[in-house]
Amino acid sequence: MRKVLFAAAVAAAPVLMLPGVALAAGPGEALFNDNCAACHQRTGLGVRGAFPPLAGSKLVVGPPAGVATTVLVGRGGMPAFKSELTDQQLAAILTHIRSSWGNKAGPIKATEVAAFRSRASATAQTRSLQAH
Repeated sequence: MRKVLFAAAVAAAPVLMLPGVALAAGPGEALFNDNCAACHQRTGLGVRGAFPPLAGSKLVVGPPAGVATTVLVGRGGMPAFKSELTDQQLAAILTHIRSSWGNKAGPIKATEVAAFRSRASATAQTRSLQAH
């Protein structure tokens, strides 16, 4: 009987945060850390003069097409991730950055990323057909 009561008490107890012990990151956070944090930092604050902050960014919290297309095709010195990550992975990263560091924007679905990817590819093909 004591073991049952103890097990029930442990299960009902709040989770304690121990210093230096991190909880497992969600898929978006883990993918962000693996692919984006070197430049934009885990804090989302970027590196002044080199890599823009994502925290409080109008692009990040604005319409999903802007941030998704930027991540897909790159911008300035930022690499394009269209060939590196799947729609699901990009959706997880975008959802993470839109809801982290005080950002309060909605999630982006993999189906939306696929549509943005398709539009970005069509635009790139149209540009490549133009005379230089």
